[in-house]
Amino acid sequence: MRYSSYPEERLIMISFIVPAYNEELELPSTIAAIRAAAESAHQEYEVIVVDDASTDATTKVAAEADTQVVSINRRQIAAARNAGARAAHGQILFFVDADTRINSTHLVDAIAALEAGCVGGGARVMTDGVIPLWGRIFVRAFCTIYFALNLGAGAFLFTTRRNFDAIGGFDEQFFIGEEIYFSLALRKVGRFKILPEPIVTSGRKLRMYSAREIFGNSLAVVIRGTRAARSRDKLDLWYDGKREDRGSL
Repeated sequence: MRYSSYPEERLIMISFIVPAYNEELELPSTIAAIRAAAESAHQEYEVIVVDDASTDATTKVAAEADTQVVSINRRQIAAARNAGARAAHGQILFFVDADTRINSTHLVDAIAALEAGCVGGGARVMTDGVIPLWGRIFVRAFCTIYFALNLGAGAFLFTTRRNFDAIGGFDEQFFIGEEIYFSLALRKVGRFKILPEPIVTSGRKLRMYSAREIFGNSLAVVIRGTRAARSRDKLDLWYDGKREDRGSL
C-alpha cells in the first residue's frame, strides 16, 4: 500500500486489480503506469495482481514490483477479477488488464464521475505498436459501435466496492464477454460513464493473428451466442496465452 501526505480524513482507499496470465513482459510497464497515475490522486492505494495459473515469471515480477499477489488456478478472467476484488481493501475498485496502460486523467476523471453519482464506467481504447491496416479499421469500427452502446471494455473498468457487491461482481458463467454483463448490471443500478481519454492496450492479437483468424473466431462466437461464452472450448483466440517479445517491436 502507498499513502499520500494528505490529512487522513481526505483519504480514499483505491484498489487496482490486475488479472494476469503469463504477463511477465507486459506487467512491469502496466504496474509502473498505475503507480504514476495513482500518485497523482494523493490517496491511499494498493495494487493487486491476480496470477491465474501462469507458467512464466508473472508472480515473481509482480512481487518484485511490490504488489500484493493473489494466486488462483481457474484460467478465467472473470474469476481472476473477482478474486482480486475479494482481496481488495479499497472503496473504489479499478480493474486494469495486465497489458494496459492508464494515466492520471483516467484516475481523476473516474473518481470525479463516481463523486458525481455515476455507478461506474470504463474508457475508450487505443492499441499500442504497429498493427496492420485491417486491424486499424477493425478497431475503429468496433470501438465506434461498442462505446456508442455505453459498454465498458474489459481492459479498464471502475466502480465502487458498494456497487460491485450490489451486482455480485463479474459473472463467472462467462469466459468472454463478462465485461458486457458487468456493464449492463451496473447500468441497472445507475449511470455508467465512458471516459473520453482512451487507455492504451496491447495490439498483439492483431499482430499475431491473421484477419481470417480474428474474424473467423469472432463470427463463430456471435453465431453461437452465449453458449460460446460459457465454455473455454473453442476460445483459443482469448485463452491460448500466445505472447510476443516486446523487445522485438
